[in-house]
Amino acid sequence: MNYTLHQLRVFLKIAENQSITKASEDLLLTQPAVSIQLKKLQDQFPIPLTEVVGRRLYITDFGREIAKTAEKILNEVDAIDYKVMAYKKQLAGRMKISIASTGKYVMPYFLSAFMRQHRGVDLVMDVTNKTYVIKSLENNEVDFALVSEIPEQLKTERVQLLQNKLFLIGSPSLRQEQQKTGGGLFKDFPFLYREEGSATRNAMVGFIRDNNLPVTKKMQLTSNEALKQAVIAGLGFSIMPLIGIKNELRNGELEIIPYKGLPIVTQWNLIWLSAKNLSPVASAFLEYIQEEKARIVRDTFDWYEKY
Repeated sequence: MNYTLHQLRVFLKIAENQSITKASEDLLLTQPAVSIQLKKLQDQFPIPLTEVVGRRLYITDFGREIAKTAEKILNEVDAIDYKVMAYKKQLAGRMKISIASTGKYVMPYFLSAFMRQHRGVDLVMDVTNKTYVIKSLENNEVDFALVSEIPEQLKTERVQLLQNKLFLIGSPSLRQEQQKTGGGLFKDFPFLYREEGSATRNAMVGFIRDNNLPVTKKMQLTSNEALKQAVIAGLGFSIMPLIGIKNELRNGELEIIPYKGLPIVTQWNLIWLSAKNLSPVASAFLEYIQEEKARIVRDTFDWYEKY
């Protein structure tokens, strides 16, 4: 066997994504370059690592075993690098954070200066839905999670980062149509929901229930970005987090519709398991957040705080 660490890294990324295209994007390589490394690795095994069915790439059982081993090897190599940096008195290691989808508009700003200060820190940030965020935290797969709803079933610690404000949102064209017809927003026009289980969906449902609003036409979309584009296109109205619509408000694609009881205000919380033994990197980041969060909010989210 004469495979290289680079080949193992490429194959592991292919296995994680089940796609050469996505692996190439993550690795910042061309698709042909990724394909070549996969072929070089495959040539050293008599058993297929992958198979293509209906133009879709699948990892074989043998390939999954190799991917698991590759991950262990690469983690050990990374550990060597971290130890070298530690001896040089540099903070080094890997930090994993799972965030709810709308959190992608928040978390990077609380990370950027810390990551610039500590070049030896590697970051893995998974952007997914609330269910998987909580699952990854519960399984101790991450150091931190960013959520707007604290999971009651887990014992966690938290730091509040930023208010999460949800407003009633619509496109100017649909708003004009509603004003011309004189129809009720919730009764006569479609209302767009997030998928069940999301924190935004829970806030929507709670507001509609508490105010006994007559929603008759419903649509459901499974991401905040899809919901935003649907509202821009005039499919209906929705209640959305302000943090994700800054540019659309400024360029007039969306507008806030004043409504009694809105905005709904919650908090973006950085949470971690109470029993977790935080790594030196995670501890350093937590200390940084506690010291710098007020400055970050003031410098970065000044526009947001004015709403």
